Formats: sequence, structure tokens, C-alpha cells
Amino acid sequence: MESIAFKEWAIVCEALGRGVQSIILRKGGIAEGHEGFSFRHRDFFLFPTFFHEHIEKTRLSDVTLPERREGEIELRFLAKLEIAKWITSPEIAESLEALHIFKPEVVRERFHNDNVAGLHVAFVRIFRLQPAWIVGDEKSFAGCRSWVDLPGPEAGLSFQPVLSESAHERKKKQFLDCTKEVAALPRELQARGS
Repeated sequence: MESIAFKEWAIVCEALGRGVQSIILRKGGIAEGHEGFSFRHRDFFLFPTFFHEHIEKTRLSDVTLPERREGEIELRFLAKLEIAKWITSPEIAESLEALHIFKPEVVRERFHNDNVAGLHVAFVRIFRLQPAWIVGDEKSFAGCRSWVDLPGPEAGLSFQPVLSESAHERKKKQFLDCTKEVAALPRELQARGS
């Protein structure tokens, strides 16, 4: 397993980890490099960020976030990429509302941000790490980019699925029904380097 992490708002990491959210919506960070953003890895840890945290941009009313650890990052979840798509229809992007926590205006803003309208969307299966993996916060983790390299994972980590197989398959069917008009990205584009 690669030691790669995907940076995401802590509130989204928690929603994924509770099974409330099953997709990741991404346009890309400022520092994605000349190739831009893509879902480059099949398996990745969720790296919670607090810098851009905006609870008011979600549809959640009662939110409890994990405490931010001074000088450390607590990795609690692993994501396995199942399907990645580039959505170019605002109607399709809006139809995914039941699979994420964002307010509609946030999805629209992300969709229309930049010169090209659209969103990268990944349907993922989430696993809870037992125990949580604590890594020291490093300068190399900083910046507006989606992917960060981690030190090798600790021995003895176990991974428990957040959702049952049947609940996960229901959400996957919902995702596929909403995006049936959009082809999945070829494997080499949705998970390079894995």
C-alpha cells in the first residue's frame, strides 16, 4: 500500500467516515502542477485540513469535529477509489446531493470555478483505521495541493469498512444512476501511479 494522503476538509473526512458522504468532489488546488488535478491513486488516506474549514458551507446542522492536534495529523480513514468521473453537466452535479454534505451553492461555485466548467467526482469506499495513525505535521504537507506523501504506515493498522456491503452497494447504484450519461475516466487517468 502506498503512503499517500488526500487533503480534504476535516468536516468532509468525518462525513465520509460516518457514511454520510460517499463521493469526493474536487476541482483542484492552486499547487496541482502543470497536469492539474486527477484522482491519481486507488487507495489513499484522508488527510483532514482545518485551514479552509467552513461548516456553514455544508447542509449539516449538528457537527462535532475531532480536535486539531498541535504538531500532529490524525489519520482515521482510508479511501478506496471505485469510480472517477469528470462531470460537465451542472444538472448531474446537482443530482448527486444525497451523496455529499455540501450546500447546492457550494457545488455550483466549485463547478463553475476556473476557466472550465465541471467537477472531478470520485465514488469511494471508506475504511476506519484501527488504531488511528498519528503522523507529525511537516512543512511538506503545507500548500494548496490535493496529494501529500506520508512516511510508511505503522505496522498493525487494521481497516474496517464504514458501511456494510449492502449499504455501500445501494449508494454506488445511486451514484451510477445519477451519472449514467457520463463515462468513467479510463483507469490510467483516474488512478495513475497506483
